[in-house]
Amino acid sequence: MDEVFGRKDMISPSRLKELSLKSDVSGFIQLGSHLGALAVTGAALWFSWGSWWMVPAFIAHGMLINFLYAGQHEMSHSTVFKTKGLNEFFGRLFGFVLIYPRDFDQIQHFAHHRYTQDWEGDGELGRERYSMLSYLLWVLGPTYWYTRIRRVIRFSLGIVSEHYIPADQHPRVIREARWHMAGYALIAVLSVATGSWIAVKLWLLPMLVMKPVHQLQNTIEHLGLPHIDQITENTRTTRTNAIMRWMCWNMQFHTAHHAFPGVPFHRLPDLHRTIFVEKGRKPHSMTYLGFQLAVIRAFWNGRTEADYPDDKIWIMDDTDLEPVGPRTAKQA
Repeated sequence: MDEVFGRKDMISPSRLKELSLKSDVSGFIQLGSHLGALAVTGAALWFSWGSWWMVPAFIAHGMLINFLYAGQHEMSHSTVFKTKGLNEFFGRLFGFVLIYPRDFDQIQHFAHHRYTQDWEGDGELGRERYSMLSYLLWVLGPTYWYTRIRRVIRFSLGIVSEHYIPADQHPRVIREARWHMAGYALIAVLSVATGSWIAVKLWLLPMLVMKPVHQLQNTIEHLGLPHIDQITENTRTTRTNAIMRWMCWNMQFHTAHHAFPGVPFHRLPDLHRTIFVEKGRKPHSMTYLGFQLAVIRAFWNGRTEADYPDDKIWIMDDTDLEPVGPRTAKQA
């Protein structure tokens, strides 16, 4: 990027206050449209099972299930609804569906925001540095689901080893995991007792198989950017279409979100325009496909994440090399 700037210079207090207003109406419009789409794809999948028509229904349904995490993420920030209890209720529901308990996710995610790209503190960097194999296993889903399921089981057994979870929060995540395990066990028992495959066909199978599409968003947000304490340098925005932005609850405006996480999802496009476009600035950005191709090239010939410097960008496209002019009087 041509210039580095701090959050204090990005937006006026009055404009930030305006953009930070929460709305139950906007929350229910987004939630209702997502759940409504799931109902449509679920019905299509159920009635087309066994025919070729199930393929597009399966793909769409699995994508929509996985992208419920965008809603869970925003509900952890309590920005989807003005009514606080709604954020918690639907956040817990989504966490159960996604095998990603809300309380744990919230603790981990807040550590991620506080220590973004810090190998020691970022709750989402508790991993070995990627090689080609480990990256592909994560993107395609095997290691993602292994870690998620194993963690819920481990917590339910009273074993919490994550350094970013304070000791006084251990009982909370243990209790939550046990409730999850009880719920999953109940569904399994009822499914066996009734001979029903509905949980497998309409939930588990499409969710597990279609995880790679959601991983496109998970991986693009920070990988290949500097491990420094500068939001406009360590976070990436995604260039994509309106359908993907809707399905991901506008999380493609990720730099804007990290800069001001209290701004609701439905105002993130406005926040992006305010702090970047109107000031003649731009965040690091790539397309989903462009990013994945760049990662493959970066890990080609046996190279790993450890072969690249922590303080420099090493996954980029031509837009990161374009000059950004200073703010003009018209832009001001």
